[in-house]
Amino acid sequence: MYDIRWIREAPDAFDRGLERRGLPRRSPEVLDLDQRHRAALAELQDLQARRNDASRQVGELKRRGEPADALMAEVAELKDRMGALESRTKAVADDLQTLLAGLPNQLADDVPDGPDESANRQLRAWGEPPTLGFAPKQHFELGEGLGGMDFEAAARLAGARFTLLRGPVARLHRALGQFMLDLHTREHGYTEVVPPYLVRDEVLYGTGQLPKFGEDLFRTTDGRWLIPTAEVPLTNVVADQIVDPAQLPLRLTALTPCFRSEAGAAGRDVRGMLRQHQFDKVELVSIVPPEESDAEQERMTACAEAVLQRLELPYRVMVLCSGDTGFSARRTYDLEVWLPGQGAFREISSCSTCGDFQARRMNARFRPAGEKQTRFLHTLNGSGVAVGRALIAVLENHQQGNGSIRVPAALQPYLGGEETIGV
Repeated sequence: MYDIRWIREAPDAFDRGLERRGLPRRSPEVLDLDQRHRAALAELQDLQARRNDASRQVGELKRRGEPADALMAEVAELKDRMGALESRTKAVADDLQTLLAGLPNQLADDVPDGPDESANRQLRAWGEPPTLGFAPKQHFELGEGLGGMDFEAAARLAGARFTLLRGPVARLHRALGQFMLDLHTREHGYTEVVPPYLVRDEVLYGTGQLPKFGEDLFRTTDGRWLIPTAEVPLTNVVADQIVDPAQLPLRLTALTPCFRSEAGAAGRDVRGMLRQHQFDKVELVSIVPPEESDAEQERMTACAEAVLQRLELPYRVMVLCSGDTGFSARRTYDLEVWLPGQGAFREISSCSTCGDFQARRMNARFRPAGEKQTRFLHTLNGSGVAVGRALIAVLENHQQGNGSIRVPAALQPYLGGEETIGV
C-alpha cells in the first residue's frame, strides 16, 4: 500500500516505479480519485457547518417564539444532501483503495531492470557441484527406489501434485524441519511460533496475497483461507499494533504446512515433488525499524544460507530483476540449490524486504523514543528453507552409486546417528 501524500508530491517517481515492473502509469487515475475524494470531503464539511449553523438558528427562533419553518426545511434538505454525498464519498474512497491495493511495491533502486528471470543477477556462490562418478538420478527415482516416495498412493488420496512419504525418507524429511528450527532458534535468534494454518481475509490482505492473488490460494467453506506460507500469520502478529521499540527487531520462525493451488503452473514440474499443492517450509519473518531493513535482509539471507552450508549443498545467491520480483517485495534474494539429477540450479529460498508496504496494509506501527508521532514498521520474510526442496537436494547431492543416501553430519543427530539411509 502507498502513502497517498507521496504520490501527490512525486507522481513521476511513482509511475517510474510501476514502469520498471512493466506496468502502465497510474498516477493520473490515482490523483483524479484522490482529488475527487478530497473535494467531496471538503463539500461535506461545508454542508455540516451550514447544517450546524442552521440548526442553531432554528433553536434561537424557537426560543423567541418566532417561526422557523424555512430553516427547518433547509436543515432537512441538508441532511438528505449529506447522506447522498457521504455515499458518493465512500464509493470514491473505496475505488481509490481498490486501485492502490492492486498495485505492487516500489522496487529498491539497486534492483536490476529486466523482463524476467533471465535478467536476474548472481551475487555469489558457495560449494562445488559434486562429482558423482555415475549418472545421477532425480529425486523421485531415488525416493521410489528407497520405497520412500509413493506418488500413486498420494494421487489416489488427493489427486495430482501431492506426495506420500514413507519410512527413512519420511524420517529424513522430519529431520530436516527439526534441524532448521533448531538452527534458527538456537543460533540465529529467532523465536519459534506455532501459528494458525487458517486465516481471515484481512490477514492475507495485510501481506499482499489478497485481493490480487486469490486464485493461487485454497479457501474453506466457512470463508477462511489455508495459508500459502507462514509469512502470512507471522507478519500479521503486529497488525493494528503500535509495537514497543524495545521489542525490535522482532524475529519469528515457524515450521508449517503451506497450501498453494499452483494455478499458473500447469505443465511445470509435473514429476516428483518440486511443485506441490501442500508442502512444509520453515519461514523466517523480521519486523524492524525502517533504518535497519536493508541490513536485516542481508542477515536473514545469511541465516538461510547457513542451512544449505550445514547440509553441504552447493548453491548460488541471485538478486531478482524488476520483472521477477514479487508483488510485495522491494528487493528479493533467491537461493538456488544445485540439483545433480536435473543438472540445474533450482530455487529453494527467497528472502525479501518489503519496506513499509505490508505495514501500511496492516497498520503496523511503532513510536520511536522521544517522538510523538508513530511510524510504519518495515517487514521482511524468507524461506529458511523449504523442507521438501531441501529433501530433494539432499537426496540428489548425497546419492551413492548403490542408491543409498549419505546423511550430512548436521542431520545425523536427528536420525539416531545414521550415516546413510537405504541400501
